[in-house]
Amino acid sequence: MVTLAEVAQHAGVSASTVSYVLSGKRSISATTRQRVEQSIRELGYHPNAGARALAGKRSNIIALMVPLRTDMYVPVMMEIAIAVATTARAHGYDVLLLTGEEGPDAVRRVTGSGLADAMILMDVELEDERLPLLRGGDAPGRATSGPGDEQPSVLIGLPADTTGLTCVDLDWSATGALCVEHLAGLGHRDIAVIGEAPAVYERHTGFAERTLDGLRSRARETGVRVLHRPCEGGYDALALTLARIFDERPGTTGFVVQNESAVEPLLALLRQQGRAVPEDVSVVAICPDQVAVQASVRLTSVAIPAQEMGRRAVEHLVAKLDGRGGDEVVLLTPELTVRASSGPAPAAP
Repeated sequence: MVTLAEVAQHAGVSASTVSYVLSGKRSISATTRQRVEQSIRELGYHPNAGARALAGKRSNIIALMVPLRTDMYVPVMMEIAIAVATTARAHGYDVLLLTGEEGPDAVRRVTGSGLADAMILMDVELEDERLPLLRGGDAPGRATSGPGDEQPSVLIGLPADTTGLTCVDLDWSATGALCVEHLAGLGHRDIAVIGEAPAVYERHTGFAERTLDGLRSRARETGVRVLHRPCEGGYDALALTLARIFDERPGTTGFVVQNESAVEPLLALLRQQGRAVPEDVSVVAICPDQVAVQASVRLTSVAIPAQEMGRRAVEHLVAKLDGRGGDEVVLLTPELTVRASSGPAPAAP
């Protein structure tokens, strides 16, 4: 890696002169500036982020907070993260990936250090503890939390209160409603929802809570009974959950699955019990298309637009950094694709 001292030696000037050229803090003759800039280009020198921050310039780094929890489906999270990284690079930004479960402490560390120009937050909870810092209320070196004092940020997710925030997300409420509409339209009156791991609901994670709200609201409107059961995923956990569902609601003929790791165990257990899909039981999943089409029965599903969510988040953040964007909530419209796993409800015995 080329150092500032090497640039100075190549240009025949002092290291402080190179620093002044980079920071613009002192007037440097046009001839000297051109010589330094030529050396920078020839040597391929890139000032480090810390130096640029100290110089009052942008670091050209976006911090992405994506806690990799064991109760979340990591492939979707990483697909979003990759879309963020590739879109950011196209706009001239690099991405600092923060994968720990540090919450507000990570926000304070990034905003206090000036390492990143802005932040994108994922795994957003309805009452997320990180949000006051992004609104400017509790960051190091900030005396007030007035307008313009906040850390430029975008959430991939939707908290309960979106005031003063920019959010990009799938419309999860509409997603839940769409699943119920599809099954109700096929004549299913008892629907079971196999949800995420219990910890996801205990944290009041936005996407899971909003999906449930949409499911229950549309179920009331259509006269459908809905039974929701969180599940850790995996064969053993799913076997217990499924047994409980049929014990409590023996007439269940429709399933909505919002848990990628439960998809294949559910299909396998239904086969073992002699319940044919979709003749006896219909299944609708909320999952990536890849999971839906590679399942042992091609699943009717609502896709998770991970790449579009990541791309849009970066585009809105770049607009904010360039002074072109304000706070807004962008909800992507869900689309349900009918495949082999859903059909008319069986006739009552």
